[in-house]
Amino acid sequence: MSLSSATSAPPAAGGQFFVRIVGAAAFAHLLNDLIQAMLPSIYPLLKTRFGLSFGEIGMIALTYQITASLLQPWIGFYTDKHPKPYLLPCGMGVTLLGIVLLATAGSYPMLLLASAVFGVGSATFHPEASRVARMASGGRFGTAQSTFQVGGNTGSAIGPLITALVVVPQGQQAVAWFMAAALLGIWVLLRLTGWARTHGQVQMKGLARAQQAGLSRPEIMRAVAVICVLMFAKFVYIASFTNYFTFYLMQRFGLDVQQSQIFLFVFLGSVALGTFAGGPVGDRIGRKAVIWVSFLGVAPFALALPYANLFWTGVLASIVGLVMSSAFAALVVYAQEAVPGRVGLVSGLMFGLMFGIGGLGAAALGHLADTHGIVWVYGVISFLPLLGVVTGALPEGRKRVG
Repeated sequence: MSLSSATSAPPAAGGQFFVRIVGAAAFAHLLNDLIQAMLPSIYPLLKTRFGLSFGEIGMIALTYQITASLLQPWIGFYTDKHPKPYLLPCGMGVTLLGIVLLATAGSYPMLLLASAVFGVGSATFHPEASRVARMASGGRFGTAQSTFQVGGNTGSAIGPLITALVVVPQGQQAVAWFMAAALLGIWVLLRLTGWARTHGQVQMKGLARAQQAGLSRPEIMRAVAVICVLMFAKFVYIASFTNYFTFYLMQRFGLDVQQSQIFLFVFLGSVALGTFAGGPVGDRIGRKAVIWVSFLGVAPFALALPYANLFWTGVLASIVGLVMSSAFAALVVYAQEAVPGRVGLVSGLMFGLMFGIGGLGAAALGHLADTHGIVWVYGVISFLPLLGVVTGALPEGRKRVG
């Protein structure tokens, strides 16, 4: 059955919720982020093979994430005015090239080039794929966004596990196995592109009649400032896990690479579950309430984690991932509702800000780990969730139009 004949859930206020379309966008996100998650998962392997320092590992992460963050808002801004649905499969094609470069890299500069190409592929994928998920939401924006995002988080969780099973035992060249995921992603995205070209604009016009009024310019400036602080707290903290949790477990508890990857898989799995829950809950109780809980609710567990034994480190990391990750879909939809008609730009800014902050955070944490040790770093960053108190300054949403 083609995607254009998708079955759907009961209509929401803005129209039909196209289950197959949102699901296909989420699956493509899973494949994209599965591939992207492979890069930080092989950092221990690259560190050993190329004799890299933590600072150099941080620069690889920074190159990837800054490339993605700088391009995404511009791609979103351009495609808001000039829709380019075929950017989706093209972006996955760029990611395919990044896999080839990473599998064959023989020097540190080539690793940096491969990470930059990964960033270009990710920057092309996220704004357009998020737009397609919103097109198919039927007005249930939080549910669609969280479903789309949980696909990415599931891929981020599976990526390290596949890397531990396939790449770590066989070495750098085994990265080429991820080409299969990229090729499957191109096929899925070509089919999604066909649906978007045929039905997308009709869906967006219907949703425009049900969306909220945007915020005023001063309210937008205040909201942007608050969102930046919240994104800083969330993604620097999450970056400490995605990039350095394996090193932390290896140093503090003496685990090997494969054992530590299992803990990372559990953490990222809890992130995926929390992301999925955050969107539907936000549709029911409001975005701001979800943001409050996701930050201040997680603070006690984050503060306790650096002092826990191995068992409780795993438990607390799972709780942190579950609760804190629920904020992202709420933040994205809040920003999209604040500036109606700029879905691509807002999505690009939000995902770009996520990658940029994550990249800067990873680089900074790498240098701090070189200077003070990775265990010390985890003690300091445990205070970041307390920055969630700024949620109180977010402007309230407006009433629906029409």
